[in-house]
Amino acid sequence: MRALTADSRVTSLTSQPATNVSQSKLSQFCCLLLMAISFIAFESTTAADEKNVTAATAKEKSGQTRSVTDDTELRHWLENMVWHHHYSPEEIMDVTGLEAASLEQTLKRFNIKPDNAPLPEVDPPIFVLPYPGGRHPRTGFLDGAIEPQRETKLSIFAPWDRSSYVVLDVPEAIWSNLGLTYLAHTHIDTIWSKQGITLPQQEWQRLDDGSFQIRRELPNKMAWQVTATPHRDHLAIRMTMTNGTPELLTDLRVQMCAMLRGLKGFDQQTNDNKIFRGSLAACRNEAGDRWVILGFEPIHRAWGNPPCPCLHADPKFPDCPPGETREVFGRLSFFQGKDIDAELNRIKEVWKPTQSQ
Repeated sequence: MRALTADSRVTSLTSQPATNVSQSKLSQFCCLLLMAISFIAFESTTAADEKNVTAATAKEKSGQTRSVTDDTELRHWLENMVWHHHYSPEEIMDVTGLEAASLEQTLKRFNIKPDNAPLPEVDPPIFVLPYPGGRHPRTGFLDGAIEPQRETKLSIFAPWDRSSYVVLDVPEAIWSNLGLTYLAHTHIDTIWSKQGITLPQQEWQRLDDGSFQIRRELPNKMAWQVTATPHRDHLAIRMTMTNGTPELLTDLRVQMCAMLRGLKGFDQQTNDNKIFRGSLAACRNEAGDRWVILGFEPIHRAWGNPPCPCLHADPKFPDCPPGETREVFGRLSFFQGKDIDAELNRIKEVWKPTQSQ
């Protein structure tokens, strides 16, 4: 058989009928087009999957999602969010990590609906619940409180409106001669975050007498504990600091913050509606006939932050030698009336800051 030269191969190819050449090119084009479409679809699917994984990871890292597997605990949180804080389904899903269908099924199983909350007791103690998180308790200055941690926050509900509440951060921050020793959100570095140490999440514990308590031991063996006890007309707060380090602790200042976003009529971003008198800080509503009052002893500073808006009554522990414990006392109450001077004087007379009352 005669071998084909390069010229004869070209001649042989170009001598094929035009129709066959066109069909061949069309088939090649279609194959290339299908390959391109498949590649684009694969890339799009992969990008979407990566985006979903990233979003899920970000949500898990946010600190707002607290998955609950125990039915009793899950029911308490759902009652808390639906009946009292009036969370939307989206807010509940953000906190619990439940998907929409699972949330709907769980609420139906527990028979929890916005309109079937139990009636409040007659003349009960001041109503207090752990704050669920998810919903930011501030209106403004949000960059100063990224990822607020719910384990230091309690909601205290107004006696005149059980859908209206103050979020009390106890403590928001602890300073010492060591530096910023604790912070209940992300903002500036603490002495632990500077070392790459992340503190574990915690939750409030409900005691038999109706009090709420939380205790945290820090990596250097400093330990603080807060006990909040509801009384008929106020919430009593006791905080202790135990020095498990070998050195004297000094300059132990604590920020105690009452955030007003959820208290209807008190959420103006101003200090014009606030009074700071000694160890007491008070804020009024627009009409001036309802008040929320926060106090701590021994006091370091009473002040307010308009952008949040919030009230502060920040105490200071006495210096604490190794192995010893120091304590501060506080209270939060509501007042209906316009004579706030008389009410502040009354509190000063009846409040015994060295006792949990």
